[in-house]
Amino acid sequence: MSHVLFVCLHNAGRSQMSQALFEHAAAGRHTAESAGSVADPEGHVHPEVVAAMAELGVDIADRRPQRLTHELAARADLVVTMGCGDTCPYIPGKRYVDWDLPDPKGRPLDEVRATRDEISARVRALLDEL
Repeated sequence: MSHVLFVCLHNAGRSQMSQALFEHAAAGRHTAESAGSVADPEGHVHPEVVAAMAELGVDIADRRPQRLTHELAARADLVVTMGCGDTCPYIPGKRYVDWDLPDPKGRPLDEVRATRDEISARVRALLDEL
């Protein structure tokens, strides 16, 4: 069983979708968490992201962003980064993958759907590797 950490800047869009889609597709075979390199713990998941995920029957409305910590990264077998650049910690011996995906914040729902669907395809490919 592998543990994957999905990281973006605010943990309110890409990384939340990635975690939810991974958990759904992995069906208990692997685990995941998500975090943001500059997350505001008082924040919320972007409404357009919640709406796009709800279309798939995946409810992430109650999830709250969390700040990336060294401990979160240390317990991951794989860290998937999305746009956090130098603000993501580097831990020797960890496997890192970077997904170049647009930030869904404030985007029209059609664009958020496209990002969601791209994440879903990448998650399926990642699960095939694990």
